[in-house]
Amino acid sequence: MSHKHPIIAVTGASGAGTEPVRTAFEHLFWREKVKVATLDGEAFHRYTRDEMKKEVEKSRKKQGQAISHFGPEGNILDKLEAVFREYGESGTGQRRHYLHNDADALQHNQPAGTFTRWEAIPEDSDLLFYEGLHGGYISGDINVPQHVDLLIGVTPIVNLEWIQKIHRDCAERGYSREAVTQTILDRMHDYVHYITPQFSRTHINFQRVPVVDTSNPTISRDVPTLDESYVVIRFRYPKGVDFPYLLRMIHNSFMSRPNTLVIPGGKQLLAMETILLPLLHDLKEKKRSAAG
Repeated sequence: MSHKHPIIAVTGASGAGTEPVRTAFEHLFWREKVKVATLDGEAFHRYTRDEMKKEVEKSRKKQGQAISHFGPEGNILDKLEAVFREYGESGTGQRRHYLHNDADALQHNQPAGTFTRWEAIPEDSDLLFYEGLHGGYISGDINVPQHVDLLIGVTPIVNLEWIQKIHRDCAERGYSREAVTQTILDRMHDYVHYITPQFSRTHINFQRVPVVDTSNPTISRDVPTLDESYVVIRFRYPKGVDFPYLLRMIHNSFMSRPNTLVIPGGKQLLAMETILLPLLHDLKEKKRSAAG
């Protein structure tokens, strides 16, 4: 961690729904006039889309277990940690972008499913904002979260996560329901061993829990709405959190444990901005103090 060059990381599995946290931070960055350098987790995949398909089939035939983007074999996580370390030390580093769709690819005149060239992160940013799969990854010699000042986890209950992934990949990426379900099964080992442990290391977790039947996610026709959900917010370090203030600000919320706040799903964005604003202020103040 570096007070002079802070890093915020949002981590969650594919289909977890990290977008609301990103939106909350975007609102806060704009209001607080924070100049942000962004880092996409997909930039640290090891293979292009076509290469990954080949590697998945190769590993399934050779090992009986397909590699996935959830695990270390499908990523360059030593590079991710190196970028975090360099940014914390100097406020810069290297980044690239994964071109997920044709619209992104058209801007760079190259195929979708490929990467742009590595480029320098601008040196005049106030902080680095990462969104991806591995903000809290630790394994072997790699320890990503040791460089992170604020680590946020987004982890809906598993059935909801699968419903969101199936609907997104079918609607936006043209995959069949059967193909997405197979991908979920292929990733299960890596999900258990490399994704879920990260949520024990986060400073705050946002977990959406629907109050409608999600017992068979593979046949669900729609994604439960926010109004059909609660959001469970767990603080790893509750000391200093003004829970009475949060309960007053977020109507119909309640405490389920001394470090856990439960809110109506429709209040999610309000809750995120209310909770994250003082944490952003703290990072800014530490940055000012470290600068002199």
